[in-house]
Amino acid sequence: MNKKPSIFKSLRLGLIVLFCLIVYAYGFQVTQVSFKEISSQRRQESLTRVLRALARPDLIEYKQEETIIKTSIYVPCPESEIPSIEIDKSKPYLVLTPACSEPRKQIQIEGYNFTPKSDGSLYFIPPSEVNLNLGTFTADEKGYFSVMVKVPPRPDTAVQYIHAVSLQRTGSPILTQTAKDTWGKIVETVFLALLATTLGVIFSVPISFFAARNLMKEVTSTISALSLSILGWPVGIAIGVIVTRWVNNQSDILLNNSWLALLLIIVLCAVIWFIVRWALPQEETQRPKFTLRVVRLITLGISGIMAIMIAIVAAKLTMKAGVSIISPLGVFGFLGTFLSNMGEIIKTIMPLAVGIAVGALVSNMFGKAGKLLYLRINPSLHLIANFILGGLAGATVFITISFLINWFYQINDPFKIYTIPGLIGALCGVALAMWSRKQDAIPTGMAIYYITRTLLNATRAIEALIWVIIFVVWVGIGPFAGVMALSLHTVAALAKLYSEQVESILPGPLEAVRSTGATRLQMIIYSVIPQIIPPYISFTMYRWDINVRMSTIIGFAGGGGIGFLLYQNINLMNYRAASAQMLAIAIVVALMDYLSSYMREKVV
Repeated sequence: MNKKPSIFKSLRLGLIVLFCLIVYAYGFQVTQVSFKEISSQRRQESLTRVLRALARPDLIEYKQEETIIKTSIYVPCPESEIPSIEIDKSKPYLVLTPACSEPRKQIQIEGYNFTPKSDGSLYFIPPSEVNLNLGTFTADEKGYFSVMVKVPPRPDTAVQYIHAVSLQRTGSPILTQTAKDTWGKIVETVFLALLATTLGVIFSVPISFFAARNLMKEVTSTISALSLSILGWPVGIAIGVIVTRWVNNQSDILLNNSWLALLLIIVLCAVIWFIVRWALPQEETQRPKFTLRVVRLITLGISGIMAIMIAIVAAKLTMKAGVSIISPLGVFGFLGTFLSNMGEIIKTIMPLAVGIAVGALVSNMFGKAGKLLYLRINPSLHLIANFILGGLAGATVFITISFLINWFYQINDPFKIYTIPGLIGALCGVALAMWSRKQDAIPTGMAIYYITRTLLNATRAIEALIWVIIFVVWVGIGPFAGVMALSLHTVAALAKLYSEQVESILPGPLEAVRSTGATRLQMIIYSVIPQIIPPYISFTMYRWDINVRMSTIIGFAGGGGIGFLLYQNINLMNYRAASAQMLAIAIVVALMDYLSSYMREKVV
């Protein structure tokens, strides 16, 4: 049965089509689409000039030999007869028609016996010997050229001259300075991308586990354990920073004698090895007594201080050794610079790294104490303990956030910075304790998951071209700013890809390892990591490819690499040089694609 056409459907379709036409018409207006401008002669000529320049990249050149041929001219014509000049027609020579002229009049300059197909310039030389450019010439196959020029307004009774400066190619082709600069910058670009990818992988791998839902959804905690864990972080960070600074000050005494400092490192390493072997035995038949556990904990703390001493002394020795070998190594002096920089990096990040490590350790210890507290105290006191601990933890979190906000906005009012946020945080902590009184577990893992994902999304939403502007202000114009900008963007991008790969692993191995009673760390090592290594390698290689291409763009904002050179040549309208840089970029990107494909085939 055929349905009758509905006028309402036809009207609706017509309105949809009309709406689409209006949308695209407005789009043409706001984007200023103009085919009239495209077809204009001026635009066509500009496009032709640019395309022809881009088709001739400035890569090779020839050494040029300069030949100067001159002839005399009188401006104005003298009253007496012009002296005749004998011309050697076996060599290049010039003929002027007429042989004298009034100022601002045109004359014909003819050249004979010049090098075929050679180019050159014509100059008018007055008695002041200031070269005045008359134009250029190109000799034909027979070495002849004819050019009409206008005589400058320089009348003088003395004889004046016209010079024809001819340039001839000699020798074999050589690389231009543009080609040499392009090679240096393209190498810088590749290594810029390599360092950014390496730094990004170092940070994105651990972050990816916190951004994986399947690993974090089962992480729960009681309010007491969570609160004490939060309170443990500032305590641990403060302890770590204070101890590191103290060790750093004490280490300066040891550096007066490098050999003594090296001997101390060896002795401390041996002591730490014996302490760890004794304090962390592989097997024990029975649980050790409380006193022994305390002694072991103290000795491990002492060994940790020794490890900090070793790291700081080794970093300073590395800096000292690196500086001392720069000159002896000659062209390989960059190895000494690298050692010096590595020592400087270790020395700089030690307080932060130790603070975070000790903070995590103290937080873990406080969290275990919170679980023990939850099990040991009277159930009737659970709510009171949760209120107190939750209030303290909430106040700590809010005061920390308020302190960071004050750093940005400089409020500098203690009441607004500490009192109000502390009270609000305490109330939120008490409210959380009240909400969790009917359930023992709080989904802390999912909270960490959402916070991590939000931070990664916010970081990834800002392109590396924007980040590099910030880092240029911090570290200055150059490839270092580009490395930091690309590293930050790489962390956000790779952590997302890595975490999604973790979420897609097979659950079977996870459950098998969990059923043996393994800890979360053992579960990750033995069931998660074996499944994610191949895709992690593949994503890393692909990201290196992306960073090579992105590093050509961040140079436009001062991030170093070949993009910086390309941006300069485009601004100077030196399109032949820009063509050389674009060709180098295309070649490197193609080679990176083939290399990454080959490595993925071999490794993954």
